[in-house]
Amino acid sequence: METELSKRLGVEHAIFGFTPFPAVAAAITRAGGFGVLGAVRYTAPDDLARDLDWMQAHTDGLPYGLDVVMPAKKVEGVTEADVEAMIPEGHRRFVAETLAKHGVPELADGEASGWRITGWMEQVARGQLDVAFDYPIALLANALGSPPPDVVHRAHDRGVLVAALAGSAKHARRHAEAGIDIVVAQGYEAGGHTGEIASMVLTPEVVEAVSPLPVLAAGGIGSGEQIAAGLALGAQGVWLGSIWLTTTEADLHSPALTAKLLAAGSGDTVRSRALTGKPARQLRTEWTDAWDHPDGPGPLPMPLQGLLVAEAVSRIQKYEVEPLLGTPVGQIVGRMTSERGVREVFDDLTRGFERAVARLNRIAQRSR
Repeated sequence: METELSKRLGVEHAIFGFTPFPAVAAAITRAGGFGVLGAVRYTAPDDLARDLDWMQAHTDGLPYGLDVVMPAKKVEGVTEADVEAMIPEGHRRFVAETLAKHGVPELADGEASGWRITGWMEQVARGQLDVAFDYPIALLANALGSPPPDVVHRAHDRGVLVAALAGSAKHARRHAEAGIDIVVAQGYEAGGHTGEIASMVLTPEVVEAVSPLPVLAAGGIGSGEQIAAGLALGAQGVWLGSIWLTTTEADLHSPALTAKLLAAGSGDTVRSRALTGKPARQLRTEWTDAWDHPDGPGPLPMPLQGLLVAEAVSRIQKYEVEPLLGTPVGQIVGRMTSERGVREVFDDLTRGFERAVARLNRIAQRSR
């Protein structure tokens, strides 16, 4: 699965694997793909440095990248406390009542509430970059569109390629105008933040819109046959995220959540604003149902919703409250039926790709 882009980056397979887990990202790189570590959960620079040190020691000198979340437009002087103060009291009551309805215990006195979505705030992402640029990352990806111009220049000055996700051809053109090197065409089927256009339609539209920039196909891809389809549509590689959640190297810290993912079908996800305030595909749960119900207050915009529900999500995860327990994941979850190592997933992807290419070659030969 070699393309011009994979050759440029020095990887065997044009498979870009996004994951929040360093062990998974390193395993993707070692398997011949390109591991991309998600940085949004690293609110402390030392924690990111520790895991990048680990990546350096476990990637055998092969390339890897980092994914951050930062807005294209800079907002001066806004602190997390300023944002917290904007959350309506009625929404806080709704969270408390929903947790009480399901008997979710409180955190222990003095216990931190776990991951707060401060990584969405620009100053946090910039701190992550201050750390990351001390390491030989080969790619910087941004999940909220084009990074600010100074960040793009900073990456290019270090020889780092910049990628940005796009849910429409219009978004992709903006990325090209901003000097982005790679556009990730993320279809409606994808896990996490995603738009409204399906991958089969979106990928060729984006390829045409930004040519000759390389495009990665994303959303609903979890087999070698689907990779072949993405390349047939003009992409120079694929961007996979959800498929790694049930690998043995992943560290979800929740047997109950892993079990829910393995049991879920492709129809068991929902595109909801319940987690961050922006539409994000995730497992459908009683938590997402409560936020999407017309009698509820409705989710707040980003980043208010993420700050509002941070402690609640931590409590749900810690106590594994099954009806409320979920995670961002794409419709490909229906294919995630067993725990496998990253290498085994790669072997399955390459075999499926070979089958698809051989099938198409046979069809082409018969038509001559």
